Amino acid sequence: MAHDHSHPADHAHRHGHGHGASERRLLLTLGILLSFTALEALGGWFANSIALLAEAGHMLADSGSLVLALLAIRASRRPADARHTYGSSRYQTLAAYTNGLILLALTVWVMAEAVRRLITPPPVDGTLMLIIALIGGLANLAAFIALSGASSLNERGARAHVLSDLLGSVAAAGAALLILELNWRIADPILSIIVSLLILRSGWKLTYEAGHVLLQGAPQTADPEAIARDLEAVPGVCDVHHLHVWSLTGEAPVVTLHATLEASADQQAALRGILERLRDRHAITHATVQLERGQCLDEGDHRCHGA
Repeated sequence: MAHDHSHPADHAHRHGHGHGASERRLLLTLGILLSFTALEALGGWFANSIALLAEAGHMLADSGSLVLALLAIRASRRPADARHTYGSSRYQTLAAYTNGLILLALTVWVMAEAVRRLITPPPVDGTLMLIIALIGGLANLAAFIALSGASSLNERGARAHVLSDLLGSVAAAGAALLILELNWRIADPILSIIVSLLILRSGWKLTYEAGHVLLQGAPQTADPEAIARDLEAVPGVCDVHHLHVWSLTGEAPVVTLHATLEASADQQAALRGILERLRDRHAITHATVQLERGQCLDEGDHRCHGA
């Protein structure tokens, strides 16, 4: 078996600087959210607004998810060892999956409470609700901007949480205006339900994507069948099989494959051709390639001869 000199664990090591930038963004966002969570909770309690209470709950859950994301980044820095030969990068994906589940659970709770308030709308202090919603909206906007450089599933999960908070603040402000102008108290639960449906979509997408990575699914940017066909055009290669494509964190793809060579093929040249084509045409730099000689899987393939 032959393979390239790269390894997924080395990839994590070389991207330590990226992890540092990610950690700084998450710490800044965490500081912003924690500063305003208590304010929204108190405002929601005194204004008797489900929209504000839901927003405070979202922000509290988001703060917890950011702590989880930060812990995942620090855990992912652990070097590979005999028990974790790929390193610990996948902690970030696990954190993203957990964050997605938290987002879904919280959204279901908000929708249930909003439906209850639709049946019996309680009195709401629209003025206090509007002031708190606007302050919270500014805080969430600042947090969203702080995560503008997000690329990993882990950070994208945090950004999805913050976006849901921002939408919640907008909905709360809109509901407050309707209550002040029209005394329309059911605006509070109605807008909470609308925003919850939007958040539900984001939570489901995040959970699905993280679950796909954890289940070793092929990245969206990689088509295993197309890659196999392309590699079979490398001089000396007559068949590619047992090809698997996955990723550790939803970013850089990893490939393992078996390649059957023609009897007269130069092994090193064929390996070099496979690795170069993976890198140049498919942006895959981490590959393990097993070279074989003999007949192809298809006995009728005239390019292959027994070794």
